[in-house]
Amino acid sequence: MVNVEVWQSLTKELTAKGVTLVAVSKTKPASDIQDLYNLGQRDFGENYVQELTEKQPALPADIRWHYIGHLQSNKVKYIAPYVYLIHAVDSFKLLEEINKQAKKHNRTIKVLLQLHIADEDTKHGLDERGITELMEYYEAQQGNLQNIEICGLMGMATFTEDEAQVRSEFQRLNNCFKHIKATYFIGKPHFDTCSMGMSGDYNMAIEEGSTMIRIGSMLFGTRSYPA
Repeated sequence: MVNVEVWQSLTKELTAKGVTLVAVSKTKPASDIQDLYNLGQRDFGENYVQELTEKQPALPADIRWHYIGHLQSNKVKYIAPYVYLIHAVDSFKLLEEINKQAKKHNRTIKVLLQLHIADEDTKHGLDERGITELMEYYEAQQGNLQNIEICGLMGMATFTEDEAQVRSEFQRLNNCFKHIKATYFIGKPHFDTCSMGMSGDYNMAIEEGSTMIRIGSMLFGTRSYPA
């Protein structure tokens, strides 16, 4: 069940700050997504390709679907016809595949590059050197990559109660975002997204420069996973 009061409060707060709210709807039924859509929410995030491909046809066509999980190259083709933003690009191979599949559908797909900021090996992403190398490849091959649009960076902080560590990780992401913008995207306003922050740490993320947060349990309640 959707928490209407929380959504209304968050939307008011984030709109005033110029921050985009992505409602993370993974494991939740299409009916819950429809309820939030009816209130005015348009950006929804999913982690699993199969789940997204099942939900997308059953819901309004103007939903902006965000793929926020780790994406394998061989799965891109299933979401390429409609996905709005792919959050976690962590290799040039994946970037090329997204471009290839977008071209087949005569689309441009927005993407974020993932910086690994957490002190956890289970989280994906590139380090600063890897982001720079990917951007150098992109600059050299840009003429062949007309169907993607790199519009920012994203990252996930360590799952810890140490607020100083989390804040430091957010600062690291924002510093990298500013560096990449100043180096490769001067005069290109589409590079404007620093995506970080979830239900437990979004306030701190916004303080450290986040322009997009991903909120799930606050809006939809606790998730129940199949055994």
